[in-house]
Amino acid sequence: MATLPLCQVSCVCEALLQAGDPGRLGRFLGSLPAEQGPEDPAAGGESLAKARALLAFQRGDFGELYRLVQSRPFAAPHHPFLQDLYLRARYREAEAARGRALGAVDKYRLRKKFPLPSTIWDGEETVYCFKRRSRAALRDSYGRSRYPSPEQKRRLARDTGLSLTQVSNWFKNRRQRDRSGGGAGTPSKR
Repeated sequence: MATLPLCQVSCVCEALLQAGDPGRLGRFLGSLPAEQGPEDPAAGGESLAKARALLAFQRGDFGELYRLVQSRPFAAPHHPFLQDLYLRARYREAEAARGRALGAVDKYRLRKKFPLPSTIWDGEETVYCFKRRSRAALRDSYGRSRYPSPEQKRRLARDTGLSLTQVSNWFKNRRQRDRSGGGAGTPSKR
């Protein structure tokens, strides 16, 4: 097979990644000539490296996945996918070592112990599992209305990248903290 231009390889990889078909993706990558093969993953494009990382995850070859993720800086559109893959790999490794499923605290401790590599991190600090930008948007909306409408919640979820459940729970928890006097910066009732 002749060497395909990198842009074509990237397009096929992205299409197969979006289709969620790791079998076809593996066959496609296996059909690439040696110069585009697995020997030099940093020589390919971001989509090719991302596809190889997914296949490494599927095989349970987490060392290869970590190497691929750290091999090059990735553009921001690839960060969510690779961050999720990286964390899921860390969780699976820990679950295998411990012989049990991880709880929320276990996952939090793993994220602290193994922070995201700079190659897939957007530089925005995550606090309480939410990015600072998301928390600021939630606080701003809370300042306008303690009980947002379902449409406002959907818009907030879309704008912050959080799920609708996360947004609803954040508002519910914030109202509870305010009632108990634990909300930061809120006036206490006298």
